[in-house]
Amino acid sequence: MVWFKRSKHNISPDSKKLDMPDGQWIKCESCSEIIHNKQLELNHWVCLKCNYHFRIGSKEYINLLFDKGTFRETDKKMKSGDPLKFEDTKKYNERINSTIKKSDLMDAVKTGTGKIKNQKVSFACMDFKFIGGSMGSVVGEKIARAIDRGYKEKIPVIVISQSGGARMMEGAFSLMQMAKTSARLARLAEAKLPFISVMTDPTTGGVTASYSMLGDINIAEPNALIGFAGPRVIKQTIGKDLPKGFQRSEFLQEKGFLDFIVDRKDLRDKIALLIEYFADEK
Repeated sequence: MVWFKRSKHNISPDSKKLDMPDGQWIKCESCSEIIHNKQLELNHWVCLKCNYHFRIGSKEYINLLFDKGTFRETDKKMKSGDPLKFEDTKKYNERINSTIKKSDLMDAVKTGTGKIKNQKVSFACMDFKFIGGSMGSVVGEKIARAIDRGYKEKIPVIVISQSGGARMMEGAFSLMQMAKTSARLARLAEAKLPFISVMTDPTTGGVTASYSMLGDINIAEPNALIGFAGPRVIKQTIGKDLPKGFQRSEFLQEKGFLDFIVDRKDLRDKIALLIEYFADEK
């Protein structure tokens, strides 16, 4: 007796394939929800279903935070040299030039001044798409200048971090940026000017070991990876399983390293409120 019978055609030959234009839909990396690009952009690149925060660049953060038309970029054309004549799979100079063309950025940070709810700030935002947001001499110099600008103009300094750490192609020159930026922040603190640090996914290596963790207020986006060495390296070193959620925003806030975890849609309001608070404290 035959219980089941396979249809002659698994897929109807009359069915028509629907054309889906490339680049209009994105799959959430957390819940696998398929989201239209425009819908995601309107929600500040945050998944509507699970609240997963997609990685965005400096351009998107500037549009999110600043009053329209007030942001003025500084040190726009500063470009990395090649002090060590470094070469791996390609020469460092070639890597820099190809990344500039691909990303439309001169380096892994964009700096400037602008107004957030009519309050002027000095601002720096890192960008992961430029060699993993790595911190080289240009990144350190531009952030140091942004801090100096805040010091001279007596305005708050805000830095958004997004980095894989120090840029190995610049060796010790990269590591020196940790001390340079930290020293500038110490002077800012002496002048009693606020520094707000915002950490996004990922914030690791020398960036975490310097300016990103030195904020008067340390903020992070939900579930951002924040730490010095990566979880896999730590696990291999100590030979033990790591706690659930290790090095994620929520874990760090629980341990006292973060003051706030702020959803991206609330970031502008939160920073504006903190600036007002610091202004009232003077």
